[in-house]
Amino acid sequence: MVCRPSYPQRVTSPLDTKLSAVLGGRTASALQKGLGLATVGDLLSHYPRRYAKRGELTALNELELDTNVTIVAEVLTVASRSMKAKRGSIFEAKITDGSGILTLTFFNQAWRDKELRPGVRGIFAGKVGDYKGLRQLAHPDYQLFDDEVSLTDPSARKWVDQPIAIYPATSTVASWQIAQSLEVVLDTLAPLEDPVPTDVRTDRGLLTFARAIELVHRPAKDADWGAARKALRFQEAFVLQAALLQQRALLRATAATPRLPGKLAAEFEAGMPFTLTGDQTLVGQEIAADLAKPEPMNRLLQGEVGSGKTLVALRAMLAVADSGGQSALLAPTEVLAGQHLRSIVATLGPDLAARIRPTLLTGQLPVAERKKALLGAVSGSSGIVVGTHALLSDNVEFFDLGLVVVDEQHRFGVEQREALRQKGKQPPHVLVLTATPIPRTVAMTVFGDLDISTIAELPAGRVPIESFVVALAEHPGWISRVWERMAEELAQGRQAFVVCPAIDPREDEDVLTANVTEIAESLAANPVLAGRRIASLHGRMSSDAKDSTMRAFAAGEIDVLVATTVIEVGVDVANASTMVVLDADRFGVSQLHQLRGRVGRGGVPGLCLFVTRAEVDSIARARVDAVASTLDGFELAQRDLELRQEGDVLGSIQSGGRSSLRLLRVAKDGDLILDARELAAEVLAEDPTLAAHPALAEALARRLDEVEAAFLSKN
Repeated sequence: MVCRPSYPQRVTSPLDTKLSAVLGGRTASALQKGLGLATVGDLLSHYPRRYAKRGELTALNELELDTNVTIVAEVLTVASRSMKAKRGSIFEAKITDGSGILTLTFFNQAWRDKELRPGVRGIFAGKVGDYKGLRQLAHPDYQLFDDEVSLTDPSARKWVDQPIAIYPATSTVASWQIAQSLEVVLDTLAPLEDPVPTDVRTDRGLLTFARAIELVHRPAKDADWGAARKALRFQEAFVLQAALLQQRALLRATAATPRLPGKLAAEFEAGMPFTLTGDQTLVGQEIAADLAKPEPMNRLLQGEVGSGKTLVALRAMLAVADSGGQSALLAPTEVLAGQHLRSIVATLGPDLAARIRPTLLTGQLPVAERKKALLGAVSGSSGIVVGTHALLSDNVEFFDLGLVVVDEQHRFGVEQREALRQKGKQPPHVLVLTATPIPRTVAMTVFGDLDISTIAELPAGRVPIESFVVALAEHPGWISRVWERMAEELAQGRQAFVVCPAIDPREDEDVLTANVTEIAESLAANPVLAGRRIASLHGRMSSDAKDSTMRAFAAGEIDVLVATTVIEVGVDVANASTMVVLDADRFGVSQLHQLRGRVGRGGVPGLCLFVTRAEVDSIARARVDAVASTLDGFELAQRDLELRQEGDVLGSIQSGGRSSLRLLRVAKDGDLILDARELAAEVLAEDPTLAAHPALAEALARRLDEVEAAFLSKN
């Protein structure tokens, strides 16, 4: 579990009050079930998505199908008609923004004509549907504005211009129901203490926490919610950075066994058949210095695909083995775990491998092999244990776990890292690897408790990969050239990957997605690939089947491997020169960059073809074009950050629960995050126990509770 600081006894805050004690059972239950809001603090931090005005109208022609919307509009016309196929009536109201028109449809509710009359304005909420080519909301919720107030009356200007908070809502809880609940909570709310120190807040001209909460939900003018969001955004960054820095300090305050390189490491260094790059040497020195300390290392190593991160990690494992300790390497897939083991054994050589006895532990191992692996771990006879999530099981024990290596950190949450770390008798050193370059703001926000090392330099002999977008929207005939080009590479004795987003076809899709089953059959029947050995690889295959297929491909017994993203990370076949990614727009930027890194690894020029039907001006197409335009993963990471939707930046690397970001946006708040981190560091340096900052201590404790609750819910 997460290390917990020793705060003074926590005082109950108004934010911890259960909503059921303030709103009543039915409303509280709806908010809990529909939006996951259980406490007053949860509801108060459910901030408005945007603000509307009674006098403004929503651009109806920009509404997307199948999305839940909350809009401001005016009723244009109303009409009732009988249903043709069965008894009953349909009441329709057409609403307008002055240009576009949207239809509201109600079945057997003719009484709506008493409320919905031409000229009435209000807020309307529902899911956008389509009927005979026209946009409609079927049985929408609505809240009408007071029709006695003239929108053109100067005396009513203040009422007209007052912002209306529009909240993220669901089909069961409407925006105005959230607003009504907030009215009750705000009217009865006890004073709130401010986690941001007074001098920090006043230096930056920020509102108090209590005032910011009031104005973000009940602004009188636009400037109110703007100032409120500014204060709350800074507070969010400040509390987050204080939590990360405190976690880092707590880890460093615990005792760990120093691990110094000895005979095993020296033998390995002497027998290495290649020279380390400058970056590998520098990072190796940073890690060696960390391992030699009597406090646990907690370091993130980021580097491009093929930059040699695993070799650096292996050298660290040897230093641990020299001190009698063990290392555990956690990999995201069984295919990658198996490959890591084979690569480690091959890199060590027969003599060192026989002494260190690397072993594999995955969920699909046969019982006899699993027992053998468990015995090797608990007895200490296996110096390196490579595995998947199976390593986290309660029955997996280590004799002396000295180093935890987590490969591809973006596939794991903080809780998995912590669960494995807890298996050491003393806190083990932790080294986190990622081939997904991380922009600085994301690193500070998500991995702020880790020291960060970077390998940007590629080993000598790596040939640049050529990347091209095959745009089927503009050139549908180009797909045949893709297979011809792949055949040309195969004719030179090379191999190819073909990656699909899906395993099997799905009948419920309007547009067919490329899938492994049909593409493999299609390629087998394609004359330009006649005689070629084509195989499939995907996540539904058994562990043995996946492993044997990858071994056959690595041995050159398969020419074309049609696969899902199971080959995204770590798969290393030197003779593979070609990567074809079908429906490339279905993948993220980092995924495409990782996939591309599977080719061009053995001195053979790499070719990557991104096949897409995405239109030229779409966000999906922009992602694909961005990857094809550069091989620089760090530049791509920044471009990806700029292309993402606001709420989708951190993805699965967030630590779960309601502790994820609310107002803070790492794509554009980099300077704010850095400022908050420096100030939080100053506060913690002067007052490590936060005795003089009880409100900040309480905020950190609450955040830790959320993380722990999320952790426990997954176990």
